[in-house]
Amino acid sequence: MVNVVFTRDSGSGGLSSLGAVKSLKVDGHAGYAAHGEDIVCAAASATAYTAAGALEQLCGAPSSCAVDRDGYMEIRVPAFRDADMLYRADIIMEAAYIGFKQIEASYPNHLRVTENNP
Repeated sequence: MVNVVFTRDSGSGGLSSLGAVKSLKVDGHAGYAAHGEDIVCAAASATAYTAAGALEQLCGAPSSCAVDRDGYMEIRVPAFRDADMLYRADIIMEAAYIGFKQIEASYPNHLRVTENNP
């Protein structure tokens, strides 16, 4: 099972009424197919790496992504001071949230999305 945890800042506004996404963690393996053939793991990886790359390329976020081991990635949104960069980061992270929720809807036994709202 791939577990995806989104952490939101409920006091920060953002595009969602739940608050802006401040980080996401992806952990585990889907177990849908053999290593190298698992489309659920591939979809999760593509979604996470796209979010990390977009934060870096479109917001200038320096290395906001940490990959500590196979099957694990954490992305943290930096504390931008510029309102435009905050807005861009919010769009990127909400798009990642939507993408992961769509994967979860199609493969609920292999990927789970949860939210941690402190």
